[in-house]
Amino acid sequence: MPTSVADMLASANSSVPKLSPEETAEKMRGDGVLVVDVRDPSEIEKTGKIRGAVNVSRGMLEFRADPESQYHDPAFEPERTVLLYCASGGRSALAGRTLQEMGYGEVYNVGGFKELADAGIETEQVH
Repeated sequence: MPTSVADMLASANSSVPKLSPEETAEKMRGDGVLVVDVRDPSEIEKTGKIRGAVNVSRGMLEFRADPESQYHDPAFEPERTVLLYCASGGRSALAGRTLQEMGYGEVYNVGGFKELADAGIETEQVH
């Protein structure tokens, strides 16, 4: 059955909780939190990223998150709290839904990079 991006986003947004920048900052103070930037590396080169965030472009997420994959990133553990962001919140919502489907329990969409940076969440440049 065909579906549209709008349908996929609606489904993802209904299952992946969205946090405000203030709630995000509070979660980031917790132990074992993984912050993931799902933007492409070219975007991050232009703007930087949230300090300490792991960059995994949306197209590689499943490979990095699956412990059985040869491309697995050990930072990804299903029992960790995962905070996902992108440029505006769309890709991070879809990424959150994917991680939920892969067995990750505590997954949040924290929206867009600019919104987070403008709220005072610390950023860093990537070279």
